[in-house]
Amino acid sequence: MKLIPQIVLAAAVAASPWLALANEAAKLAKPDVAKGEANFAAVCVACHGPDGNSVLPIYPKLAGQHPEYLVKQLREFKADKRVNAIMKGFASTLSDDDMKNIAYWVSAKTSKPGAAKDKDLVMLGERIYRGGIADRQIPACAGCHSPNGAGIAAQYPRLSGQNAEYAVIQLTAFRDGVRNNSVQMTQVAAKLNDREIKAVADYIAGLH
Repeated sequence: MKLIPQIVLAAAVAASPWLALANEAAKLAKPDVAKGEANFAAVCVACHGPDGNSVLPIYPKLAGQHPEYLVKQLREFKADKRVNAIMKGFASTLSDDDMKNIAYWVSAKTSKPGAAKDKDLVMLGERIYRGGIADRQIPACAGCHSPNGAGIAAQYPRLSGQNAEYAVIQLTAFRDGVRNNSVQMTQVAAKLNDREIKAVADYIAGLH
């Protein structure tokens, strides 16, 4: 029985190098947000704003977005799974670490609230977002993106407060097969007409 503590101690000593390596790997895996800020200022700020809140409505707000989602999109731009000539050029210059650093830095910024503009459209947008369109088998957006538009980390992006013009561009691209890096969104958007797309986009712009 006296040998048991000695055996446990020996096992702990033997395992300590592996624990040290694991701890070091964990440190290396952490994003470097200082580098992320620098890279963002050098590469992203012109379109997405100094704090990730784009003032140009055709470009998305990145502040507050899930970092895992941002990394996925950057990788897919780089690999041509999501086609955009401008973003391809920028993403191609970034390593995986660069992408992670940028994503975690900008995700920590506060997303500035938006606002819906069309009272008639926003009511339609709310109905679609919250309840879908049952007779056309269009699911509610809230089912994946949550009722308040917060989304689900690594799976579905945050939508609340997103620029309406950008949302219209993306939904139309999904519908028309121009953007095809999400089977779910392609299937949903394929059933929406222009007015419904505009309505949903206007609603999420004011969602918070």
